Amino acid sequence: MDNKQRLELTWIGKNNLDYDISNIEPRILEENLKLSNCENDPNTENMIIHGDNLLALKALLPEYEGKIKCIYIDPPYNTGNAFEHYDDCVEHSTWLSLMKPRLELLKKLLSRDGVILVQIDDKEGHYLKVLMDEVFDRNNFLVSIAVRSSTPSGLKTAHKAKTIIKQKDFILVYKNGPDIKISPAYIPKESWDDHYNYFFDKENNKVLNLKDVLLEHGIVDKKQKISDINIFDKDFRDFYLKNKDRIFRTAPEMPIDIKNQSKQNLSTIIEYGDEDGKQYAWNGNRMTFLNKTIKIIDGEEYMSNLLCDFWGDIDFQNTQNEGGVKFPASKKPEKLILRILNMFTEENDFVLDSFLGSGTTAAVAHKMKRRYIGVEMGDHAYSHCKVRLDNVIDGSDQGGISRSVEWKGGGAYRFYELAPSFIIKDEFSNPIIDEYYDDVKLIKAMCKFMNFTYQPSKTEYWKHGIGQGKNYIYITTQLLTSGIVQQIIGHLKEGETLTICPKKFEPGADKIDNRIIIKKIPQSVLKSCQFGKKDYLLPIKELSMEEIDTDEENDE
Repeated sequence: MDNKQRLELTWIGKNNLDYDISNIEPRILEENLKLSNCENDPNTENMIIHGDNLLALKALLPEYEGKIKCIYIDPPYNTGNAFEHYDDCVEHSTWLSLMKPRLELLKKLLSRDGVILVQIDDKEGHYLKVLMDEVFDRNNFLVSIAVRSSTPSGLKTAHKAKTIIKQKDFILVYKNGPDIKISPAYIPKESWDDHYNYFFDKENNKVLNLKDVLLEHGIVDKKQKISDINIFDKDFRDFYLKNKDRIFRTAPEMPIDIKNQSKQNLSTIIEYGDEDGKQYAWNGNRMTFLNKTIKIIDGEEYMSNLLCDFWGDIDFQNTQNEGGVKFPASKKPEKLILRILNMFTEENDFVLDSFLGSGTTAAVAHKMKRRYIGVEMGDHAYSHCKVRLDNVIDGSDQGGISRSVEWKGGGAYRFYELAPSFIIKDEFSNPIIDEYYDDVKLIKAMCKFMNFTYQPSKTEYWKHGIGQGKNYIYITTQLLTSGIVQQIIGHLKEGETLTICPKKFEPGADKIDNRIIIKKIPQSVLKSCQFGKKDYLLPIKELSMEEIDTDEENDE
C-alpha cells in the first residue's frame, strides 16, 4: 500500500460507497418520442435528459467517454437559501459528497483537449477549487475568472454596515490535458487610445497628424483632444473603422537593420516583411495600425481590449425572460455562455451541462451550431428547457444572443428519460430483472453494464455491441447451447473476440473456444454496482452498500 501522504480535502462522507462511481448503476436512456423535437433533423445528436444527473452522467458512458469538448455547470451554490426550483440549503460535507462523483464522471466524459468550467461563489468556491485539483489534477488548473454578477442595490445594501456586499461569482476553469486551444476573447474599448495619433497617407506615401485629418473632416474642433471624442460617436466611429489600416501608433520592436536604416532616413516610410507579413518603418519605429485592435464582438466591429480573468461587462440583471421562460435569481445570461463557447469550442463540438436549469447552455449551443447534452432533474426540464428549445427551433426566440448570431430557427433535439433500475427484488426478496426490460432494452442495458457500445450489426445477429478493438458482445434470453457457440465460432474473423451474456447456458459451452467468454445474466452484473437507487441527493448515509446474495452457478 502506498502510505505516502498527499494534499487533499477531507470531509465526513467522502468515502461513502453509495457515491463511488463504480457502484453507480449505468442506466439506459429511453427517448420520449412525444417530447423530442426532431422534425428538422431526424439524425440529431442533441440531447435533453430528465433525471438525476449522477445517474445520467453514468448512463452517458461508454458512448460519450472522452468526446465532450466543453463542460459548463452552474451547480447549487449551497448558500443556505431556498430557491423556487431547487433546495440550495445543503449541509457542507453533503454538498462536497454530491459534487465529487459528478466531477469524476465529468472528467471521464471530457475530451483530451477539453475544458470544464464551474461557476460558483465564495460559499463553496475555495473548497471546490481544492476538490477539482484532486479530480482534474492541480497542474490542469487554468484560471479562476471573476464575473460581476450583481449590483449593490435594494435589499442587498441593508446590511452594508456589517458586511461587504457580494458582487461577483467565480468560474473555475480546468483543462483535461496539454492539447487545449483557446480563442482569445475581446471587449470593446470605452475610450480612444491616445497613442494612435498618426495617419498614413498611402497615396502620397507620407505621415500626417491624425487630429489634422479629423479637423479636415469636421469630426473634431481645434480645442478638442481626440480622446475627448466619444469613441462610439457615429461620425468618428465610421471614420476610424473605414481607415483602420491607415491610423497607426509607433512601436520600437523591429529588426535592428531596418531600425538603423529608418533612423538614417527620417520621415521616409520604409516597407519590409517579417513572419506577420508586410510591415512599415518610420522615424526608427514600426508602424502599428489600428486594424490590429479591431475585433468583431457580438457581430460588430469595435476597438478592443483583450479579455483576461475579470469579466465585468456582462449584464446579469436583465436575463429573467431570456428564452421565453422565467427563472428568477438563477438564470445565467446567454452572452456569458456565448463567450465561453466562442473561447473553447468550434461548430459541431459537443457541449455538456449537467445542471441545465432553465436551459441556457443548450439554447446557446443550439444557436451556435454546437452539439449538446443537457441534464436537468426537476420538472422544469419540461416546463423550461423543452419550452425554451422549442422556441429556439421555431425561431420565435429572438432574445439573448439571437440577433448577434443571426438566429432564424432550425435544428432539433431528442428528449430522454432515465430507465428504471435493471434489477429489482421480487416478493421473496430475490433479485430479478425488471419486467420493463424487453429484449431490446435488455440488450442496451447489458451493453452498458459490460462497458460495450450498443451497436447492433445489420448482418450478424450475434453482434449487439462493440468494445475496444474487435471485441463484441451478444446478449440472449434463450438457452445458449454448445451448437450455437460452435456456429458463431465459424463466423468469427481473425482477431475478433466475443462476450456472450445468456440467461442460461449448456454446461461446457464456455470451454469450447478461448475467443468466447460467457457471462451469465443477471449474475454477471449483480455485483457490478448497486441497484434500485432512484437518485443520489439527500440525505447521505454512512452505510456500506447492501450486499446481494447471488447464485454463482455458471457465473464468471
